[in-house]
Amino acid sequence: MNEILFVVEEAPEGGLTARALGESIFTEADDIESLHRQVRDAVHCHFEEGKAPKIIRLHFTREEVLAV
Repeated sequence: MNEILFVVEEAPEGGLTARALGESIFTEADDIESLHRQVRDAVHCHFEEGKAPKIIRLHFTREEVLAV
C-alpha cells in the first residue's frame, strides 16, 4: 500500500474526526495541527514496521444546512 485516505469531518461536539477508508483507523483532535499528529500516530500504530503507507491524504467534508 502506497497511500491511505482519511475522511475528515467536523465533530458535533467540536473539533475534527478522521476515519480511514479501507482500514480500521479512527482518530479525533481539537484542531488541524493536532489532527495531523494524531493521524500520523494512528497510521504508524496500525501498521507493522515498514508496512505503513508513504502518503496520507486527508479529504475534508463539511455539511451545511440551509433553511428555506
